[in-house]
Amino acid sequence: MEPTKTETHALVEFIDVLLRDGAVVQADIVVTVADIPLIGISLRAAIAGMATMTEYGLFDDWDRSRRQRAQPPSSESKIVKD
Repeated sequence: MEPTKTETHALVEFIDVLLRDGAVVQADIVVTVADIPLIGISLRAAIAGMATMTEYGLFDDWDRSRRQRAQPPSSESKIVKD
């Protein structure tokens, strides 16, 4: 069986899947000197497109506040000067 070459690029496919489905990266790092732990770092990052993030409830407050800022001011909030 011979491998086939497709027209799509692997990097484009990877980014598409990453933004559509998302991924969580978690890392725990401990810096030690002479077998004595000095610093502990715990990292966790969620990587996805905004549509996926809001679908899972992440960044709801952030998304809501950005949408409110983008709305033009309503006529009730305008101050009328005589």
